[in-house]
Amino acid sequence: MIQLTNRQARQFLLLKQGLLGEHIFIGKQGAFDFVRQAGCIQFDPVDACGRNAELTLQSRVKGFTKKTLYELLYEDRLLVDYPDKNLSILPTEDWPYFERYRRAARNHAVKFPELEELAKQAKRYIAENGPVSSDDLPIEGSIHWQSAIHWSGEWGGKTNAARAVLEQLYSTGELVIHHKQGARKYYALAEDYLSKQILEAPDPVVDEFAHQKWRLLRRITAVGLLWNRPSDAWLNIWGMKAKERTRAFEELQEEGAILPIQAEGIGPDLYCNAKDRPVLERVLSQEEENVSGKEAFKPRCEFLAPLDCFLWDRNLIRELFGFDYKWEIYTPAAQRKYGFYVLPVLYGERFVGRMEASADRKAGVLTVKNIWYEPDVRQTKKLSEAIQRSIRRFAKFNECGTVVGLERKGQGN
Repeated sequence: MIQLTNRQARQFLLLKQGLLGEHIFIGKQGAFDFVRQAGCIQFDPVDACGRNAELTLQSRVKGFTKKTLYELLYEDRLLVDYPDKNLSILPTEDWPYFERYRRAARNHAVKFPELEELAKQAKRYIAENGPVSSDDLPIEGSIHWQSAIHWSGEWGGKTNAARAVLEQLYSTGELVIHHKQGARKYYALAEDYLSKQILEAPDPVVDEFAHQKWRLLRRITAVGLLWNRPSDAWLNIWGMKAKERTRAFEELQEEGAILPIQAEGIGPDLYCNAKDRPVLERVLSQEEENVSGKEAFKPRCEFLAPLDCFLWDRNLIRELFGFDYKWEIYTPAAQRKYGFYVLPVLYGERFVGRMEASADRKAGVLTVKNIWYEPDVRQTKKLSEAIQRSIRRFAKFNECGTVVGLERKGQGN
């Protein structure tokens, strides 16, 4: 059992995530490397000041631009849109591991016989005309259909026939997303954009429990530290209930794939990927600085995405960092404590507050609507300057040359 103080546990997580000290993820290669480390980053179409996947990468990758992710997805094809932890972006090399989901979608299709002819029409049209969105596909009307999986489709009732057949073929892996234009998805034949080797590769993990175990280790690696308890970090791992989760933790520990960690002030044991031992050793080697209160690692100020993998277990973040974050996008406006699209603000080893900003790219203006500081945060000149520098960098990321509201001091809690 590895013993960590609360501060050491926080440092480990932040270093692992590439959010503390010098940047370890740089440029396009760095963006790809981070997605490989995380396994997947979540996609969400809302674009108030950058979409979730872009926001996740801009906080870690030096020199990241939105074009970087677009190229990795739709030019280099090193990344692919496919559900993992809900809607996600994942390394194309991991495509074979999700064959069971595509197989489930194919089996599910037999419940909707009208889809078969529509699928033939859609594939023939795409082969002749290239990538299409549901608005472009000349299939009219609606059909009774629901997705086999939670990430797409409507649950029951009628749905637009063009949309249904494209979503179905995407779920089975016969189509991939060719590109996105705003929130609109354009689909193309998978065989035209993914290699035959990838498409025909067998499922590397055929056994159901072995697959659950692989997914669980992947999620531990994505967050950095996780515990054996219910968590949003396990979303969309089919069939994994408490019994299976406990068995997976036990077997992974017996195999030496994960390391148990006791963090100060945390009741349940935490676990990390055994391959992250060098990061642990780096943290433990800084004991003298930690005891003296000095900054062992260069602090950075970063704005995090609402669905950032670092935040997948918000109970853990609350216990380790004392930061209680809720994404209020689905909360009625009158009931919001903060705002519609609010980003956690990280400075050094702690969360210092949260920021709401909106980008008007046509006008080239980023508006900082508010910054709310945590109650115990001293609003020093050093902190203020760090946040202002980060806001200017954030404006550049959003292709905005002007910042409005930079002088806002925040309202606290």
